[in-house]
Amino acid sequence: MLRSRSVRLLLVAFAVLLAAGLALTFLPSDHYLVLPDRARPTDPLVKIPGEESRSDDGGGIYMVDVRIGRASLFERLFPQVHEGADLLPERAINPEGVSDRQRRRSSLNEMSRSQLVAITVALRELGREVEVEPVGAEVVLVQPGAPAEGELEVGDVIVDADGEEVTTTASLQRAMSDLAPGDEVTLAVEREAETIELTLATRAAGDNPGRAVVGVQVRDAEDFRFPVDIEIDAGSIGGPSAGLAFALDIVDELGDDVDGGRTIVATGELSLDGDVGPIGGIKQKVIGARDAGADVFLVPDRNAADARAVADGLEIVAVSDFDEALAALATR
Repeated sequence: MLRSRSVRLLLVAFAVLLAAGLALTFLPSDHYLVLPDRARPTDPLVKIPGEESRSDDGGGIYMVDVRIGRASLFERLFPQVHEGADLLPERAINPEGVSDRQRRRSSLNEMSRSQLVAITVALRELGREVEVEPVGAEVVLVQPGAPAEGELEVGDVIVDADGEEVTTTASLQRAMSDLAPGDEVTLAVEREAETIELTLATRAAGDNPGRAVVGVQVRDAEDFRFPVDIEIDAGSIGGPSAGLAFALDIVDELGDDVDGGRTIVATGELSLDGDVGPIGGIKQKVIGARDAGADVFLVPDRNAADARAVADGLEIVAVSDFDEALAALATR
């Protein structure tokens, strides 16, 4: 009788422990994990008509990303089960009120523009003419609870505000400068090849009670005209940090041997003038570059110290612009 009761107690205890273990493993926490992602070659992602065919020398240009996902309760308690993991509160990943879906859409939007910038920088480096015309202010984030919520969408391009033409973010600010918080503003917006008109209320800017805003983040929108039909398909990868790698690959594919038979991993946000800006997740990206067998990892100047702290023998090359990146690879 006692033995039977002991067995039942053990079974109950086991069931409780199992349920607790499953809960810790599968139930989400209020934190996120930033994890390394193995670097991948850019060549299959970049398509150029008539691109020069090279023998497989074992090298190539690689891009590297990070993986971001909500941590389980177990991972919240023991993030060290993943090599190179950073555990971050939700507010560090998603601004207050912004959902995973909204963040993801904004990230993919950043990737799309980074590809256009990379093509521009690479072609100009090769002496090709690229026309870039400012065409408006592109919405990159809609703040939750703002007048723009449910009206404007990520990817919308504002081309007019109260009858004033908008070609840049600066011109949008000028067009709204005479408005007081609470006033209405009529915006003409290009969305999926259509122009629509919206009338929105305004509210006070968080950093300036006298400035009227509709509650969006915007950036300059441009129309790019390329002499070569280059296509880049990064799939579900988001963010702007692959810009440097894409530009290096385009130069490599159009004739100049950039990699020289080496595995070159690169990260950095390119601007239209070729500057290489800092990126996030540098620790995880170093690990991803190491795991891919990189010979050299090109990183923005402002990320170099953090990258070298976890390099573990990987050669880190700090660059401030595209010309410097090409020169660094040519001398190694």
